[in-house]
Amino acid sequence: MNKIRVMTFNTQHCLNYLEKRVDYEIMGNVINEQRADIVGLNEMYDKGSIFGEQTKKLSDLTELKNHYFGEACSLGNEGTYGNGFLSRYKIESIKTIIIPDPSPKKYNGYYETRCIIKAKLENGLTVMVVHFGLNPDEQENAVKTIIENLENEKCVLMGDFNITPDNLLLNPIKEKMVDTACLFTDEGLSFPSDKPEIKIDYVFVTPDIKVNYAEVLPIVSSDHRPHIAEIEF
Repeated sequence: MNKIRVMTFNTQHCLNYLEKRVDYEIMGNVINEQRADIVGLNEMYDKGSIFGEQTKKLSDLTELKNHYFGEACSLGNEGTYGNGFLSRYKIESIKTIIIPDPSPKKYNGYYETRCIIKAKLENGLTVMVVHFGLNPDEQENAVKTIIENLENEKCVLMGDFNITPDNLLLNPIKEKMVDTACLFTDEGLSFPSDKPEIKIDYVFVTPDIKVNYAEVLPIVSSDHRPHIAEIEF
């Protein structure tokens, strides 16, 4: 049996929430202190950015030497932007899946192209890292894209979904996967990190995976609290 610790962590491009500065050390310390084996990262910059390759920088600060950046979009002069992935285990294959933008857009809110990272690891686990958009039509497309790419066994789905647990959009995912929040001893509120009011960060697993422990950690580093789960398969 494999027993591993997975973490989803929206780092807000590694911005220290209290000091309002990019702080790789505080983000790396969170990962190291929680002994995470696999980490899905949201809101990361990469090549072309003034911040450089942020996923690689966190990899260098941790024991998670297998890393990957999934580009969702380019933010002009700010550079490429998307999700990151860190793993203690060798990556057998990995790809970026773009979530289609709604057309036409139905709302007046802020729209941004989002993506899913899908990684297959040497231990047989598939990990999907996602960041949902803010508008319901973006979120509908995200759920549809997840279902189209989901594996039936040994699969973890995690990220910032930007929707709360009572949102019916989650139903297609809940029909196929287990929300590790079932083991929470509290509400697991994750945003904002200093005084959390809502839960929008998730770790889902396929039913064949056993969940030993799960918690949204009371840590203020980014604007989101990290969500960790110990799983066994």
